[in-house]
Order: sequence, then structure tokens, then C-alpha cells
Amino acid sequence: MKLEAVRYDRGVDWYEEGHTEQSRVMALVTYGRCVYWVEGEKYILEKGDLLLIPPGTAYYAKSVPTVMHTKYVVRFAWLTDAGELSVLTGPQPLHHSPGCYELVIERLKEMTEQWGERADYYKLMAGAQLTEALVYLSRETDRGQLPVGKRRLAESMKQYIQTNYRQAVNKEALGEAVGLSPNYAATLFRTVTGQTISEYMHRQRIKTAIYMLTDSLLTIHEIAESVGYSDPSYFHRVFKRLTGSTPSAYLQDRPPTP
Repeated sequence: MKLEAVRYDRGVDWYEEGHTEQSRVMALVTYGRCVYWVEGEKYILEKGDLLLIPPGTAYYAKSVPTVMHTKYVVRFAWLTDAGELSVLTGPQPLHHSPGCYELVIERLKEMTEQWGERADYYKLMAGAQLTEALVYLSRETDRGQLPVGKRRLAESMKQYIQTNYRQAVNKEALGEAVGLSPNYAATLFRTVTGQTISEYMHRQRIKTAIYMLTDSLLTIHEIAESVGYSDPSYFHRVFKRLTGSTPSAYLQDRPPTP
């Protein structure tokens, strides 16, 4: 794989025109709405939508007037057999709303950070993260599009966890919340999101913890308790596993106290 550009866009008045030549362009919208025209066909991308443009394709894109949007954009050339990943085999653009959105966006965020910091071997690290994101997408598209009803149930379960993540959310609680048997709820959730209920819950906790570490005056112990961890050592282990860093490292980003 050859990575050519990794960026995070935000804005209202945005326009871009280009040709992929031997490369591919992948865009994932994280907020708002924008529009792409690929070989004359129009694609409206909203939050959670992904567009993968194949090589040798002309395109242009722009913001929707007065609408703020943010997105991750990666330009890359896949130098190995594209048949290894199904999302790279089709001759047409892939317009998809991935159920594994959270997993993909985590990888793209990490890629952008690697690209910006330019640490040793950053291209290898960023390439590995992109490969992982493409594997998640390929697994999902290989399985085929799930019925709308099942996707809505999964979204309802995600919203339940986002509201109740400070508690120990399990399959019994989640199944009861959406009217499904516990085992079916757990299976459906993993099928759609690519994560177990527990994995998703921990990610929600750590996401909130990062915000509190950088934007509050609470201690690490207080933050751990606030997001649902009564054992500080367990909080540190989960935090390290999901972020690759320690909670104390984020304290450096706190604004100075007056």
C-alpha cells in the first residue's frame, strides 16, 4: 500500500476536483452533509456515509450551501492483489453506511494523528490502520446489506449503551430495552457493529474519559469512577488497551488553570 494523503476536513465553503489515476480516494463523513459527483453520478454523503472511489475515475465534490460538514479523506494506492479485499475489487464507487462506523472512524482518526505527527514509521502505522479499516468494511459488505429493521434495532441498542454506559450493560439489559432475547440481541449487535456489547460499552466509557481528562479538573480516580470503573487499575488497563496510552498522558492537554 502507498499512502499519498490523509486529512481531516471541516468547513462550509469547500470544493474539490480531481482524478484518482492509479490511486483510490476514500471519504467518511462524520458530521453534516456534502456532495460528490463521480463520473457524472451524484452521491449525497451524510454523517456515517462512506464513499470509496476506484482508480482511474474523475470526480468533483463540494459542500452543501450553508451546511457545515466534517470528514476524513484518504488517498492511497493498493499495491497488492486487490482481490484480497472485496471492497477494492468493484469497478464502481462504493457508497455505504457501515454498521462498523465506530471501528472505521477510530482507525481513520489514528491515521490522521500518525500523519500529522510524522513519528518514526508513521506511514507503516497509518497503512496498517487503513488495512484494518478496509478489512472491517470488506467483512461487512461480504455479508450483504442487512434489512433496515435489524439496522434500526442495532442503532437503538447503540443509543441505549451511549445513555447507560456508566452501568454494566449486558445482553440481558440490552435485550429487554429493545424487546429481543438476550442472545439474539448480542448476536445482532455484533453482526451490525463488528463489536461485542462489552467492547462498545468500554469504548463509550473511554471516549468520555478522554474528554474529561483534557477538559475537566477531576483527578484520574474521579474520572474512572464517573465513567463506571470502581477499580482504578482496571480503568488503566482498559484505557491503555483501547488508546495505546495512559490516562496521565492526556492530562498534558488540559488548559492552564487561572
